[in-house]
Amino acid sequence: MNDKNQQNVQQQISIELGEKEAEGIYSNLAIISHSQAEFVVDFTRVLPGVPKAKVHARIVMTPQHAKLLMMALIDNITRFEQDYGEIQLEKQGPGAFPGFTTGTPKIN
Repeated sequence: MNDKNQQNVQQQISIELGEKEAEGIYSNLAIISHSQAEFVVDFTRVLPGVPKAKVHARIVMTPQHAKLLMMALIDNITRFEQDYGEIQLEKQGPGAFPGFTTGTPKIN
C-alpha cells in the first residue's frame, strides 16, 4: 500500500455506550470558560423557582478539540435546519442568549 492509499484508510474506533450514559443528561445552561491550555464546559440545568443550579457534567478539552467540536456542531445544526427549518433564538439583553454564558462562573 503506498502512502496515498494509507492516508485514505480511516481508522475505525469502537465506542462503548454504557447504560447510564445512554440515558443522557438534560441541560439548559452551559457555562464555558478557558485558559491557554484548555476549555471547560459545565452543563447544568436551571429550574423555575430554584435559585441554585448543580453542575451535572463537566467536559474539559484542548483548544483544538474545542474548535473541532464547534465545527461539528455547526455542521450538524446546518443539516438540522435544512431538514426542519431555522432554529429560533430569543435574545435576552445585549448580545446574550439564554442557556449559554462565557467567563468564570461561581461554582460551589
